[in-house]
Amino acid sequence: MDFNRIVSELDAEIARLQHIRSALTAGAGTSTATSSVASTALAKKSGRGRPKGSKNAPKPGAAKVAQVAAPKPVAAKAAKSAGKRKLSPEGRKRIAEAMKRRWAERRKETAKK
Repeated sequence: MDFNRIVSELDAEIARLQHIRSALTAGAGTSTATSSVASTALAKKSGRGRPKGSKNAPKPGAAKVAQVAAPKPVAAKAAKSAGKRKLSPEGRKRIAEAMKRRWAERRKETAKK
């Protein structure tokens, strides 16, 4: 493509978009001052994640809703009370031996090279 043709197409597109923007702002009855205020408000927005100082405090009335809620099924209650799963010493030993075998194989491969 010709460089001058690309530049002229971009200029035409910019002019078309500016014309559309002016028509929209005139039709909506808004001024450019309000759009600049909105753009600065968006620029001041903080980064991603939870805002500083926010807490996991319950909302007012949440305690009442929790009391009124239907009781949970027994199966879900039993699963929750089981707690964290623990690894037996035998299982830990099997995993350690398997990892040592794996590392030995890796050492052999690197020694061959």
